Amino acid sequence: MQEKNCQEMLERSHNFMQLMLSRRSVRDFSTKKVPDKVIENILKTAISSPSGANKQPWSFVIVKSKGLKKKIRIAAEIEEKKFYSQRATDEWLDDLNKFGTSWEKPFLEEAPALIIIFRQSYDNSGSKKRKNYYVNDSVGIASGFLIIAIQNAGLVCLTHTPSPMGFLEQILKRPKNEKAYLLIPLGFPSKNAQVPVLDKKPYSESMKVF
Repeated sequence: MQEKNCQEMLERSHNFMQLMLSRRSVRDFSTKKVPDKVIENILKTAISSPSGANKQPWSFVIVKSKGLKKKIRIAAEIEEKKFYSQRATDEWLDDLNKFGTSWEKPFLEEAPALIIIFRQSYDNSGSKKRKNYYVNDSVGIASGFLIIAIQNAGLVCLTHTPSPMGFLEQILKRPKNEKAYLLIPLGFPSKNAQVPVLDKKPYSESMKVF
């Protein structure tokens, strides 16, 4: 690998930081289609991430079918309605107020594509079950790679976790070793897309140098 000089490293790190600082979670999507090759490149980036013993304990499922997106929305809203009316504490709901969210999730149909990430609790690709290692850690890192690749491509997304998510395994007919980990709508923002004004912790509060 060719070594970068300090000035180039500084410029590259700064430019990438600025790109990622502009990232926002979006709930208002345009119906404009995303080129298949762009989605393919995004997913190839995600699956290049490190994993425990290189077991790569994940599956990425892309849903573009209007029929399947509708089924997913209906099932997700059933769980979300229970969450908002029964499961969430008052404190939790208060913390969500700033986002203006509710149990209704139209973005699951409006976004041109959904990416559902499944974690594989064990490997059943051979003649017998084989253990996967650091599954949640590995899938979490791959999810981070995915979100970064989406931002780099000039698209927007949302990390959505309706709970429980077992309906995704049923609708998408996944094998028994797979459990839904994350549901990510992606696409272009709608012309009227809005995001809340949020503050991040200062750098000095989030790090420590010894």
